[in-house]
Amino acid sequence: MEIAYRFGFDAAHRFDHYPAGHPHGALHGHSFEVEIALRGEPDAATGFVADFADVEPACAEVRGALDHRLLNDVDGLAQPSLERLCVWIWHRLAPGFASLARVTVGRQSCGQRCTYLGPEA
Repeated sequence: MEIAYRFGFDAAHRFDHYPAGHPHGALHGHSFEVEIALRGEPDAATGFVADFADVEPACAEVRGALDHRLLNDVDGLAQPSLERLCVWIWHRLAPGFASLARVTVGRQSCGQRCTYLGPEA
């Protein structure tokens, strides 16, 4: 069984590897949407795979570290691609959620998203 939780954040970034004048090399921003999924069997006593009362504050902490920031300045996100955002979020949440199954980060306005299934997938 899998449960999922979504949250969003708005942030700016740039990609320094593009040549001068390339639009993606300039500072620009996006609205990002994140979905995390936890997989497992529901607990016999609670009926939960995980308690959303635990998931929500952990995701709020991640959101707070990214929202209204220049992602290039966030430790570990010097080149903040969707791929690197997924891995960064995974490493922030995995210690608290052994059942973390996937992290998806997207930019809906661009029609783009990336899903990370963890280091052992």
